[in-house]
Parts: sequence; C-alpha cells; structure tokens
Amino acid sequence: MKVIDKIREAESEGRPYWSFEYFPPKTAQGVQNLYDRMERMYRLGPEYIDVTWGAGGTTSDITSEIVSTAQSVYGLETMMHLTCTNMPREKVDEALKNAKACGCQNILALRGDPPKGQTEWEACEGGFTYAVDLVKYIREQYGDYFGIAVAGHPEGHIEVTDREQELIHLKEKIEAGADMIITQLFFDVDMFIDYVKRCRAVGIKCPIIPGIFPIQSYNGLKRVISFNNNHVPDEIWAALEPIKDDDAAVKEYGIQLAVDFVKKMRAAGVNGFHFYTFNLERSTRLTLERLGFVPSLEAVKPLPWNPSLHKKRAKETVRPIFWKNRTKSYIQRTESWDEFPNGRWGDSRSPAFGELDGYGVSLKYPKKECLEMWGYPSSSDDIAALFARYCKGSLNSLPWSAQQLDPETEVIRQRLAAINLLGYLTINSQPAVNGVKSSDRTYGWGPNNGYVYQKAYLELFVAPDDLGGLLKKIDSDPEITYYAVNKQGDLKTNSKSDGPNAVTWGVFPGKEIVQPTIVEVTAFMAWKEEAFELWNEWAQIYDEGSPSRTLINDIANNYYLINIVHNDFQDENGIWRLFNLEIDGDLFRKLTTITSDTVSR
Repeated sequence: MKVIDKIREAESEGRPYWSFEYFPPKTAQGVQNLYDRMERMYRLGPEYIDVTWGAGGTTSDITSEIVSTAQSVYGLETMMHLTCTNMPREKVDEALKNAKACGCQNILALRGDPPKGQTEWEACEGGFTYAVDLVKYIREQYGDYFGIAVAGHPEGHIEVTDREQELIHLKEKIEAGADMIITQLFFDVDMFIDYVKRCRAVGIKCPIIPGIFPIQSYNGLKRVISFNNNHVPDEIWAALEPIKDDDAAVKEYGIQLAVDFVKKMRAAGVNGFHFYTFNLERSTRLTLERLGFVPSLEAVKPLPWNPSLHKKRAKETVRPIFWKNRTKSYIQRTESWDEFPNGRWGDSRSPAFGELDGYGVSLKYPKKECLEMWGYPSSSDDIAALFARYCKGSLNSLPWSAQQLDPETEVIRQRLAAINLLGYLTINSQPAVNGVKSSDRTYGWGPNNGYVYQKAYLELFVAPDDLGGLLKKIDSDPEITYYAVNKQGDLKTNSKSDGPNAVTWGVFPGKEIVQPTIVEVTAFMAWKEEAFELWNEWAQIYDEGSPSRTLINDIANNYYLINIVHNDFQDENGIWRLFNLEIDGDLFRKLTTITSDTVSR
C-alpha cells in the first residue's frame, strides 16, 4: 500500500500517526538484531518505516534486503530511500525493480550526500543531478505505482543560501510527482511551524511530516547536528549542561523534550510524526507511550501472526503453528509458492504445498553469543535447565525460539518451566482461550467486536524412554490428538484424519470464521527436518568429541518431536494433566532458583 494513502486516511479521521526510520547495520549480526528490534517495534503501530540508503549506494544491497524482509516477513509497510549519488540509471532501475518485486510501494527520493572522501557533490555518468530528476524518472517508468516522498529542510539545506528559492525547488519536486515531504530533524518547533506556513504560501499543499529525534546522549547530539549544522536553542543546551555526563538523565530529558515537541505541534494541527530512531527502541517507545499514542489492536494484530505485505501473499490467512517462533524460516521456505492458503489450509497434496524442504537451517546468533547464552551442558538435566530458564524469562533465546515468549504465555510460564525440568523440552505452546474479546491486549487479534478462541497446544522434544508413558496418558483422554516423529521419520499419531486441525480461530461481525493457525501432518513432517537440524547446528558450536557436542547429538538422534493439541478449548487444564504437575518440594526449589542457575562453563 502507498504510504500517502495511509496518511490521507489518518488525516481524514483526525488521528495521530507516526513512522520510524532505520539505517542498515554494518555487520550481518547487526542486521539480524535490527530485525528483532523492528519486529518488537511493529507493536508500537507505525504507519510505515523507512530504511536509509548509504552515501553513494554503499549499503544498497543491505537496504534492499532489509526492505524486502520488512515487507515479506514482518509485515511492515516500508519506504526505501533512494539517492542519486553514484547511482547510474541502471542501478536505479535495479533498485526500483527489487522494491516492486518485494511489494514495496514507497520511495524517498533524495539527491544524497557526496560519496565518502569527497566534499563536493557531483552527478555520476549516466546518473541524475537532482532529486527532482529522480522523481520524474520514477513517475515516467512506473506511473502511479510508487508513492514518492522527498526531503524538507526547515532550517534550509546546508548548501543553499536562498531560502525562498529552495522552497520553489521543493515545489518543483511535488509538481514532478512527489506525494509528501519528510523533514530533516530539528530542535525548534516554532521554526518548523513557520516552515510549513512558508511552504503553504508558495502553493505546496501535500502532507509535511516533521522529523523527531529523541536525544540519546550529549555527545551524540553534537555529532548529529554536525551533519547539517542544525540549530539547537540555548535553553536546550542550558538544560543539558548540568546532566551532560549522565547518559540516563540525558535520555530522560530527550524523551520529555520529544513529548513536548509533539504536543506543541499537535496543538498547531500537525498529526503525523517521523521518528529518527538511530536503530534504538527505548526512547521512541517511551515517547509514544507518554503521548498516549497507543495503536489499535486491529492495526498491529490483524492475525495472530504478522501478515506478510508481499504482493503474492496478500490473501494468505492461515499457517501451520510449527513456525510460530521462526517466521522468517517459514516465509523463505514458501517464497516460491504460487498460491497461499486463504480461509482454510488447502489439500496438502496440492503443488503449492509440496515444497517445504530445502531451507538452509542456521542458528540466529554467532558462536560466541551462543556459548555465552547456553554454556557447556554435559547432562540432560543441564539441557532441561536451559529450557526452563528460557520459559522463566531469564534466558533470551533457544535455537527454536529466537525471541522472548509472547505475553499470552505468562499464564502458563510456570508450568512450562516445570515440565521442562521434568525432561519434556518445550519449543512451542499456547494456552486455551475460550471466547475472549478480540480487543483483549493479551490474547486479542483481528477486527473489533469479535471473539477469539484457541486450543491448548504444546510442542516438545521427549526422550524415547518417556514417550511411551506420555502416549499412554494421551490415549486415556479422547480430547487430545498428537503427532510424534523422530529424526529418522518414524511417525506416530492417534489422529483419524490427515486434514488440518484449526488451533486458533476468530469470529467477527459480518465475516466468515477465520482460522489462522493449524496443525497439519505434511507441514509437521517438513518442520521436523528443521527442528532436528537445529540440534545439529547447536552441537556444531562445540569441539568434536566434547561432552556437550556428544550430548546434543545424542538427543538429536534419539529424541522424538511431538505436538499435542487439547481439542476441548473450554478445559484450561486438560493438557497439563498429562504431566502430573503436583509440584514436589525438590521441583519447587528448582523452579524458584532457576532464574539464577547457569550451565557450567
């Protein structure tokens, strides 16, 4: 969707809206960490994000990758920066082609800064001289497909002395096809308000979105303003002087200053705000929270998982639950599909659902970080303790769950930790939910005035010696269905059908029932390849022949992966009765101390 259309909708409703800017990190791990941050900040409800383009296209490949991933994996409406610096026409064509291919419909067209090592800007051979030329070219080549933004400079561009002529050039960009203006950051709200008035006076009628930068540190502020020689009012310097060596105090001041800026602009009729995050989260989040800018649940959770914005996946409404904690893996596994489930999961023998293998499995973090998190386990009890610590929230990640547990897991966190200490290694779960309002902040999703439901679900690894006892208990409860498989592919199940079993669904006014997550045997068998391979990836971080590698390989080669569905969604405790969770004194002591336990190093 074009950002300008989202902005027009927000303006017509008279509601505030906001957006975030990110830049491409220099390392592969930095990019991965940025994805984590973007996924968390999705919940803050930005109308869109934008991703910068390095001077001279130095980060063009990474920018394109981030834009594609943000759109396809995390469902974030994305605007891609595109500059003229060192960009011949063929490179511009390639960038635009890639943007369109991943569903990105928004470009921020810029002239750009001089390449590194140069003080003067000059056009490259076969390239564009000004941003207005880039705007015209995009419109010539793609018509109305892209929404186009251009930059505004409330203080005036550092290279321009004639401020009125600068506004005329800005108007030319709008007349050439730009839809909106995003300003550079500033620290004088009165100057911005005057800038908007001057733009309107010369006939610029499009939205003008102010750039907000919550100050992070004293030295950081000095560095940021050095780029464009920004004016900082004396009262801000005076307020910072006594706290300049206290980063926490400076951050707090920066947050409150941003809040005050936004309130003043709101009073002047400004509804939209663009946050320069510098790839940081806390200050932007706290600014939005203090302003009371809480997004509607329908906006940030139209489904229990973030819908992809790739044009091919526009109608996708259902996925197997197995990849709940590895969304990127699922998206990449299925990116070559020519159709996607809509309304219900189709016949698993359809060609569209046949190619779930071939994905390169890997751990999310580099070896050093993995060793710091997981230590050197030498027994199954050590492994169980790691899983329990993750469930208790004192361990950030496991190979199958690269982020912290969802808020809905809070009600079952203690029981999850307990069954892990009993040797049942959980990698996925959800509690039973019986008709909670879709607006509920913990369990809700989808349109307003609806109700959501889900069956209790557990997915775990279990030792072969314990599997028989577990299956015997499952067989005594007619409400439970399961699939269990080992690395070799020996499948066990009590399911009477190969068809999908909906484990999450919603009922909304004027709509068919939506069932966005399911359990399905073909998908489970594809997922088991990845699930077991992650044990092998974990083992590889240890030396050949070491106790840790031997232990983890043994688990990979012998344990079973089992998913368990308790189909009576009104029975909140049914699935837990399988594990006899009458916690004895020794297990209780382990649970209360698990947050400080570490595996020997």
